[in-house]
Amino acid sequence: MRQDRHLRLVHAKPTTGPLLEVRNLQTVFPTRGGLVKAVDGVSFTLERGKTLCIVGESGSGKSVTARSILQIVDAPGKIVGGEMIWHRNDGSNVDLAKLHPRSKDIRAIRGRDIAMIFQEPMSSLSPIHTVGNQIIEVLQLHLGLKKAEARERCIELLRQVEIPRPEQAIDRYTFEFSGGMRQRVMIAMSLACNPELLIADEPTTALDVTTQAEIIDLIRRLQQEHGMAVMFITHDMGVVAEIADDVLVMYHGKVMEQGSVDTIFHAPQDEYTKMLIGSVVKLEQKAEARAKRVPLSDALPPVLEVRNLCMTFGGSVKAVDNVSLTLRPGETLGVVGESGSGKTTVGRCLLRVYNPNSGSAIYHRADGSTVDLVTATPQQLKDCRREIRMIFQDPISSLNPRMTVAQVIGEPMLVNGIAKGKELDDRVAELMQQVGLNPDWRERYPHAFSGGQRQRIGIARAISLNPRIVVADEATSALDVSIRAQVLDLLMELQDRLGLSYIFISHDLGVIRYMCDRVAVMYRGKLVELGEAEQVCTAPEHPYTKALLSAIPRPDPRNRSIHQRMRYTG
Repeated sequence: MRQDRHLRLVHAKPTTGPLLEVRNLQTVFPTRGGLVKAVDGVSFTLERGKTLCIVGESGSGKSVTARSILQIVDAPGKIVGGEMIWHRNDGSNVDLAKLHPRSKDIRAIRGRDIAMIFQEPMSSLSPIHTVGNQIIEVLQLHLGLKKAEARERCIELLRQVEIPRPEQAIDRYTFEFSGGMRQRVMIAMSLACNPELLIADEPTTALDVTTQAEIIDLIRRLQQEHGMAVMFITHDMGVVAEIADDVLVMYHGKVMEQGSVDTIFHAPQDEYTKMLIGSVVKLEQKAEARAKRVPLSDALPPVLEVRNLCMTFGGSVKAVDNVSLTLRPGETLGVVGESGSGKTTVGRCLLRVYNPNSGSAIYHRADGSTVDLVTATPQQLKDCRREIRMIFQDPISSLNPRMTVAQVIGEPMLVNGIAKGKELDDRVAELMQQVGLNPDWRERYPHAFSGGQRQRIGIARAISLNPRIVVADEATSALDVSIRAQVLDLLMELQDRLGLSYIFISHDLGVIRYMCDRVAVMYRGKLVELGEAEQVCTAPEHPYTKALLSAIPRPDPRNRSIHQRMRYTG
């Protein structure tokens, strides 16, 4: 059988020595302003069976480096120099840089010898074909298997990546899977031909910590079983510490430092590397700004009281199940849990984006009156929404690309009749200064800003109406770790200056520990633990909270613990 022949070839391959040697790689993108050197003289060697992590912030060139290897650089980008020597099993070599992106030679290598897992599985999997059809296509294309053989192999692949009931899962569509399960489908597809190199481009960035830990464990186990090399691209130094053998640090297209994972973490030479590691270590403890504050008094009357809140979707799915919370003036209350725990739904119920089925959310207004947000009239809601604002998770999709930054930030004030003309322009400039943006940039459009700057625009918009409560929904999860600490520090600074109360929704307990006073832990719609942040993060009582904490990757390769984490089955 052809499949058996292929597997015999795989078992005969060398197990040591270089697999890929990249020398002085240069990939550029022509723009109106000249050539952008996305990859500028990058060199490294990837050994067989080893894991190389390429790290750096957004825009550092790590993903373009990976795409260059497979000759799938987005137009008008192109490789203009360097070598990428691929060492084949039979002892021959091929320079991938010299192959045409549409040639048969590179297409034979893609998927079969070198496979890639992309960052966002939803956009890289077809929504109109079953997951089985997509994997079967790869098997038939590269291995020439008959349909029945390919289907059998596909079920086995889905079983390998621990997708439940693979016999039924093979005939399901992408939208029927969670984010973590979609990523498993991508891994199954990439492993279909037993590749020698697996390139994983930010495969865990959009996932919560427990799902991330499972995907890391899965890739490591499959690597050991198949003997493949892994190139893992990430901006999370905690993940690097857990899985890397060697590390390549990139910044603005250049290699700043490379070496063994132990050397990079315990004896870094470059200032940029030190900054990246310092940013992760910083989030391992309580923020200095919070530690200096006077503790909030329990006697303070709450600004918001949530009682027995329930929200059901489709008549049977209890997204929020009898949740009760209080928020005090000037407090940051963290709401933490995995994807699907109901934390975002709680935030949206409070702003009445969703209409809860039952319960109450009593908001104490500045004038002493109270409003139940669950039963509020449209006019009451409009008034309350001036005082309760939201910062969204994705700063790209939450900003209108056709509006200038001045229009984005100024719109709430214009709609509410608070300011117009020069007064509005002055207020926008003042808000931009408050969030650390140059007011001279206010006529630019959102695409001209980095991810961290776009999130600052979102924060400026949220505070434009002088709110009392801000609901921050995963406000830092899409940001690089160095930018994350800056945005969290900014939120705490604004809190002290403007007297804000935050409901901070996150799946990252490290972020919660850094900036929150109290934390509420949610699991499948229910509140399972509530207490002081320090207490919950250091001595949790509920086994689910313990499982969440044990899944956080530690930024120390000498203390790898993610594979020993606790699991909570409910």
